Amino acid sequence: MIAICGSLFCLDRVFIQAMVSRPVVIAPLIGFFLNNLYAGLIVGALIELIWIDRLPLGTYIPPNDSIAAVVAISVTGIAGSILGRVPPELIAFVVLLAIPCGMIAKKMDVLMIKSNDTLSDQALEDARENNMKAIEIKSCLGLLKVFLSYALFLFVAQMILTPFVIWIFPKFHEVPLRALAFTYYFLPLLGIAVAMNMLKLRNTIPIICAVILIAATIMEYFHV
Repeated sequence: MIAICGSLFCLDRVFIQAMVSRPVVIAPLIGFFLNNLYAGLIVGALIELIWIDRLPLGTYIPPNDSIAAVVAISVTGIAGSILGRVPPELIAFVVLLAIPCGMIAKKMDVLMIKSNDTLSDQALEDARENNMKAIEIKSCLGLLKVFLSYALFLFVAQMILTPFVIWIFPKFHEVPLRALAFTYYFLPLLGIAVAMNMLKLRNTIPIICAVILIAATIMEYFHV
């Protein structure tokens, strides 16, 4: 069900483009379906920040952050429900596992675009013949290919990653858990740095660093 819903939301990348496929939107939606909206908000924000500077401009095809977000929140939600908790370490671990899925899905997007070139050429021929029905069929066929490929990818990714996380996460000892805890708090800082670099706000970096240092000092002082 998550694979089907996630694939429908991911169609927004190529069809309606109403920003529903953005990680900060799609992850909370899937999290709501899994009865874990909080984890969806966290996962969506983390993945959104990681690839916030990768925009689909011109012929550039960015990593598929929508797929990565769906994989991350679905594995987090399902594994967390079975393990009985969703700690920050689990979220960080699954996000790290989901990032390569976005890169693999990017290659899949490239292949689909190339495969649709034939449909595009045929649609141009239909346009010359004023055959609107044939153009509609080819457009729907292109969307169907995207939907089925995304659904299959999400299903396979969940079938592989969810049992793996359920099996290995309880085996983690103190050292890897501490590393994952640091990663959980480091990822937002990395995303903020990427966003600042994209917006050319380099002059504000010392100010942001000072604010973060002050906040960390206060939190440490009060043992937050």
